[in-house]
Amino acid sequence: MGTGLEIDGIGKTFGDTRVLSEVGFRVPTGRIVGFVGNNGAGKSTTMRIVLGLTALDEGEVRYDGRPIGVPVRKRIGYMPEERGLYPRMRVLEQLSYLGRLSGHGRTEATAAAGRWVERLGLEKLAGARLSELSLGNQQRVQLAAALLHDPWLLILDEPFSGLDPSAVGVMSDVLREQAALGRPVLFSSHQLDLVERLCDQVVIISGGRIVADGTVAALRDGAPVRHRVVADGLAPGWTHGLPGVSELAWQDGGCLVASAGGQEQQILAAAQSIGPVREFTPVRPDLTELYRDVVNSDDADRD
Repeated sequence: MGTGLEIDGIGKTFGDTRVLSEVGFRVPTGRIVGFVGNNGAGKSTTMRIVLGLTALDEGEVRYDGRPIGVPVRKRIGYMPEERGLYPRMRVLEQLSYLGRLSGHGRTEATAAAGRWVERLGLEKLAGARLSELSLGNQQRVQLAAALLHDPWLLILDEPFSGLDPSAVGVMSDVLREQAALGRPVLFSSHQLDLVERLCDQVVIISGGRIVADGTVAALRDGAPVRHRVVADGLAPGWTHGLPGVSELAWQDGGCLVASAGGQEQQILAAAQSIGPVREFTPVRPDLTELYRDVVNSDDADRD
């Protein structure tokens, strides 16, 4: 099994605007990697560079240790954010046509189209025009189009956008199946709860730079320590005498605080000095909180 996709120090400038700076991360074989960031952070540009649709200014993209070229790019399963299918063509007819464009013979293309129509639950819609389908079913067809040619790796730009829970479940299962076959899977999404459930690895990009890369567990381990504190008499500002401790949120009579770690006793003592402490529990941040912290920290650094 190869090493998968490697993006190594790529940069891109459009006019006077620097959109990517030394972007680098790996998508190993058999792994699902979530690529997250605000609109304009550089996700789509990075993906388009991998696909050869946008030229890079510096750096390199490799697949299995070698610079990526046309033969490999022909074997990428790509799902663009702006869907690229023909609205007036019928589903099975369209997929068969796209299969032939990818290099299959007519019989092979028709068979592949039929398999993916069945796997994605589109059998009853095989004769419908794409424009007659719901957004979720259109995206199922787009996913089928990305998989027709038995790709070596998958690159999907916002594949879950606008999907209902049933379609999310189907697409999630298919991505897991592709990873289980040893294929690297990279997808972007703004649905961080979904990324957290589905991905082996998360890459966060902000302002054209990678600001975090790792498993959710590893990113949590590196995050500020959080505690939920419930005590009689607590009010906003009670942590002002504790350097490095910040109040994140107030909810249900308690305060969520963050610290650099090793300050548990000082925080507890400060709360006890105000009133009886009824709760003092560690809280692990979810991916949404991690993302907010990392991006806000990067914004502050650049300011």
